[in-house]
Amino acid sequence: MLKKLGKYIFMVELGYKYINIFKKTFFHPFITLKPAYKQLSHDRQDYSNAVLEFLNIKVDIVGKLPEQDRILYAINHRSLLDILVMENIFSTSRKNGTWIAKQELFDHPFYGKFFKYSGCMSVDLNNGKGMLRFFKMMKKTFTKVDDFNLYIFPEGERYNGKGVTEFQSGAQKIAKANKLDIVPVFINDTLETVFENAPYKETKTIQVYIGDIIKEGDLEFNYKVLMNKANMGKS
Repeated sequence: MLKKLGKYIFMVELGYKYINIFKKTFFHPFITLKPAYKQLSHDRQDYSNAVLEFLNIKVDIVGKLPEQDRILYAINHRSLLDILVMENIFSTSRKNGTWIAKQELFDHPFYGKFFKYSGCMSVDLNNGKGMLRFFKMMKKTFTKVDDFNLYIFPEGERYNGKGVTEFQSGAQKIAKANKLDIVPVFINDTLETVFENAPYKETKTIQVYIGDIIKEGDLEFNYKVLMNKANMGKS
């Protein structure tokens, strides 16, 4: 009980500290979009790395992120650790960008400000005007920020079953509208269980598979090819 409580206290206290750090960039009167997103990405990565260090979790990458930017990274989603693990990977590759998240996360009274001020983009899937604003904002951002990337969970929400659940159409629509390449990323572990048992006395290693840029076929098909490859390597 104390072990579980301790990690939440650490994450919350550090989270509130970083909200104030994010605000300095988010509300800066003179900073432009490109350096703002770069700084917010760097700060999110610092937060994530600090939490992973506290939990004693190490990330092992199979594959390599593309050197170029303007990539949409499609990632499976089981736990809040997914975001922290991926921010760690982006930090080691010096990538910056932002997460696409549902509007309700931004409206949450407890952690909504963390999502908002850290540079994440909200999308209201149940509001036609909200969707239109989202796509306009996305187009504007990619016009002004040439080293930008997007991080998204194509399943749309956490999935605790085996493998992945059906992908929503949003990821491919966003990629097509902004002429982005898509790279599938598979976290080969049950991170909800990993997080439940953290922090660890001995280092816990998480394996993450980075796929190639998708050249043909749809995202879900290519994603499952990568997932099956990872599972074969694990057996």
